[in-house]
Amino acid sequence: MALAEQTIRKTGKTKSFDRDQLINEYLPYVKRIVQRIAVHLPATVDVEDLMNVGVIGLIQAVDRYDPGRDNKFMTYAVFRIKGAVLSELRSRDYLSRSNRRKIRELENTYLKLEQKLGRQVEDEEVVVELGVDLEQIYRTKQISSISFISFEELGYSSREEKEKLLNYLVNNDDDALTVTRLKEIKQAVANAIERLPEKERLVISLYYLEELTMKEAGKVLNITESRVSQIHSQAIRRLRAKLKKEKLIN
Repeated sequence: MALAEQTIRKTGKTKSFDRDQLINEYLPYVKRIVQRIAVHLPATVDVEDLMNVGVIGLIQAVDRYDPGRDNKFMTYAVFRIKGAVLSELRSRDYLSRSNRRKIRELENTYLKLEQKLGRQVEDEEVVVELGVDLEQIYRTKQISSISFISFEELGYSSREEKEKLLNYLVNNDDDALTVTRLKEIKQAVANAIERLPEKERLVISLYYLEELTMKEAGKVLNITESRVSQIHSQAIRRLRAKLKKEKLIN
């Protein structure tokens, strides 16, 4: 636990500690989170802008953190930082309704062809089915990897509902309905990961459990960073399709 967080938890107040020092201690987390998201974005996106948005999310976390809750500041800050960056991307149309529609169309097409053919389908087969070029398929996959599951897909659309879910995830508030729903999703994701092809399972493990970057995962697997990104996108598509098939997300 960082020195700043130790002081907060001992005193019970963030204002009793140097606020700027707390922010400075956690700035590296902003950079890491932004880099992990930016790897799925077009090169035209200004990463520095996203860094600034992430810093704002960190500042909000410092100001709103309740040390009386039984949770770590880092856990709360990560949620706030990532949420701020994803909100900024949505406002810039990267995660707009039109893009989400493309993602749903792509996922449904893969699912339909796999059910029809009884096997995994190739990207080229989806290209023929949708009548689009391969580059467009890759761009849509890239965008879909930014956020595995959105609040809206879980059925939380209003600001109050999103805050409620966030509080549960961070503070483990006792909400039977939320607990049951998220447990179902967690189990379904775990089962789906077990059934992924070996390389996709490895990428998911290295990226989410070991928290390696795409570049670091590529070195472990002896493949390029861009190949890791492609494998990651394919794995996320399979996992999302599984949750949709079981009606756990919209």
